[in-house]
Amino acid sequence: MTHTTTDQPARRPSGALVPVLAFAGIVVAVMQTLLVPVIKDLPQLLSTAPSNATWVLTSTLLSGAVATPIMGRLGDLYGKRRMLLASLAVMVVGALVSGLTSTVLPVIVGRTLQGFAMGAIPLGIGLMRDMLPRERLGSAMALMSSSIGVGGGLALPAAALVAQHADWHTLFFGAAGLGVVSIVLTLLVVPESPARAEGSFDLLGALGLSAGLVLLLLPVTKGSDWGWASGTTLGMFGASVLVLALWGLLELRVSAPLVDLRTTARREVLLTNLASIMVGVSFYVVSLVLPQLLQLPKATGYGLGQSMVVAGLCVAPLGLTMMFTAPVYARLSARYGPKVTLIIGLLVIAVGYGGGLGLMDAPWGTVVTSVVLGAGIGLAYSSLPALIVGAVPASETGAANGLNTLMRSIGTSVSSAVIGMVLANTAHHVNGLAIPTMHGFRVSFLIATAAVALGLLLAVFLPRQRPSAKPQLRASSEEDAGLEAAEAVLRAFRGRVLDAEGAPVARAKVTLIDRRGRQAGATLSAEDGSYTLAVPAEGPYVVAARAAGHAPLASSASHSGDDRPVDLDLALPGETVPA
Repeated sequence: MTHTTTDQPARRPSGALVPVLAFAGIVVAVMQTLLVPVIKDLPQLLSTAPSNATWVLTSTLLSGAVATPIMGRLGDLYGKRRMLLASLAVMVVGALVSGLTSTVLPVIVGRTLQGFAMGAIPLGIGLMRDMLPRERLGSAMALMSSSIGVGGGLALPAAALVAQHADWHTLFFGAAGLGVVSIVLTLLVVPESPARAEGSFDLLGALGLSAGLVLLLLPVTKGSDWGWASGTTLGMFGASVLVLALWGLLELRVSAPLVDLRTTARREVLLTNLASIMVGVSFYVVSLVLPQLLQLPKATGYGLGQSMVVAGLCVAPLGLTMMFTAPVYARLSARYGPKVTLIIGLLVIAVGYGGGLGLMDAPWGTVVTSVVLGAGIGLAYSSLPALIVGAVPASETGAANGLNTLMRSIGTSVSSAVIGMVLANTAHHVNGLAIPTMHGFRVSFLIATAAVALGLLLAVFLPRQRPSAKPQLRASSEEDAGLEAAEAVLRAFRGRVLDAEGAPVARAKVTLIDRRGRQAGATLSAEDGSYTLAVPAEGPYVVAARAAGHAPLASSASHSGDDRPVDLDLALPGETVPA
């Protein structure tokens, strides 16, 4: 069950809510690409082996993958704004830890803490879903999604500029400063969501997921040092399979799991999630390869001899093009459906990596590669939420999209570990320095191309979905499936939202919450106070309503599951003083 109490008076969100949450998304993206400009120098800067230095990037992606479901669940239990602030605070602490040392292990610890900022993405989307009216939700969530591309695109040249003209530790202190600014803006602008889920946090699930992913990725990066057939490597791979299998069984048994795996039983969900891993792999390869190729001196015979700043500018179109593909995606998906859009995106990625193999001998070639890959990845990423929403009932969209986000994060983590291992094992060693080779770059691009080909094969077997009349909303919003269904079916709760004197309340937010505390639908009341909320299945529900100037209300109700609407009027308590 869910209740709608809150720690502070409900207040109407200001117009700055969306920009502030999008800024938090940009800060998170900066964390992921912060060290890309200095990646080739990390072994020397940290006095460690290249395979160990790889974990400075992989640890951030890995902790981000784990943090996404953890912070989402904690936000449901204790407040999304509160957990958003906690995510940003942990990130600031991690940046300071990394900035005050030049030893590999403390830097990895700091980078792991920074990765927890990834929880800000689902928390920000959840706050938008709870706070914004329907007509603003689609564009707001599209902006939040594109903030990752914008942040990555801007961070590369900015971080390169800092690293080229200052000590590399300055990168961490700058990131900490951005985190503090984001915290202050969140405190000033973002109200707390009144929705709460009752229940407990799945601590065993969090520990099991963390242990399983570490046991999988550690031997990937260290296998060449330990020996691929050694007992340590094989033992860790076996342990990862065992731990993740036990974790999956646990998640299927607990009533409030960290990751709801029940949704994976559907073929379309399983195939979409597997394709998401492949898209995640392809997304990170280009960020690891091109900056190093651009910065290597021309004396190597294949390096392009560019400065850090120029290298960052050449790769920046990757993230920026992702942002500009959103309107293209909307038109394509409206006409052909998200399956076709995903296939087109994967084909564009394949062209980018295949063509990129022949465009490695000049800086302009890397720009072309970045633009093409950004367009393809943008199309593919935009298609994934729409495919998930179209494959599951409205009551399961939150859990299903959370699992899909986890799959993408696992893809980027695996990509970082595998490509780091490939580049480390193909490097030339000169005077103690490991210099990446053109062979390693090409193998990395071939691995990305193979991942895309596998993703394409999976996408072809997805069932065809009818094009959405409102694709930009369905691509961006988990709750729109419930909103659109409410207009089309009779199995629903319906009624009017009234004030204490019986007058209709227009534009009240009415939310349907199922027995597991998950949002099953939402809508806004009409000018006469009327509302309709589709019911995904029979059983008990909570119908919650709130409006500016009124205290929130939560009412218990049950539906038999037949095609007859249940009438339920909602009388909001007396007016409160707006904050």
